[in-house]
Amino acid sequence: MSHVEVAVGYATASRKGVPATASFRRWVEAALKGARRRKATQVAIRIVEADEGQALNRQYRGRDYATNVLSFPADFPPGVELPLIGDLVICAPVVAREAAEQGKKPADHWAHMTVHGTLHLLGYDHIEDAEAEAMEALETRILAGLGISDPYLAP
Repeated sequence: MSHVEVAVGYATASRKGVPATASFRRWVEAALKGARRRKATQVAIRIVEADEGQALNRQYRGRDYATNVLSFPADFPPGVELPLIGDLVICAPVVAREAAEQGKKPADHWAHMTVHGTLHLLGYDHIEDAEAEAMEALETRILAGLGISDPYLAP
């Protein structure tokens, strides 16, 4: 795989239960490999609290609640080619709550949200049923390669 840079910013009161940068890098690399991206790639990840997650979701998606992951694909002018594919914003309290509610290991859910967001940065989507099925199948394969069970099946 080509060179991959993952920058993680922690904008949380506590890092308790939040994975280390090395874990995020491993998960992004797995997503890139699973999507067969071979070019040099940069991804920025910001870990946030619920208030910032809610504000960003409201501003960019028109939804007034904190969500688990937001993806902001890089949008460069024509002719400008840089390795940055975009930014992910992951809301720590939402990921922790969802993992508990769904009976998943917190680290597995963090991995899923990172893979899911990275695939969005690469252009994958789940608006149409066929797109959703393809994206979920790819996520499941990528996570299986990391030793994580299917996130779409109840534990």
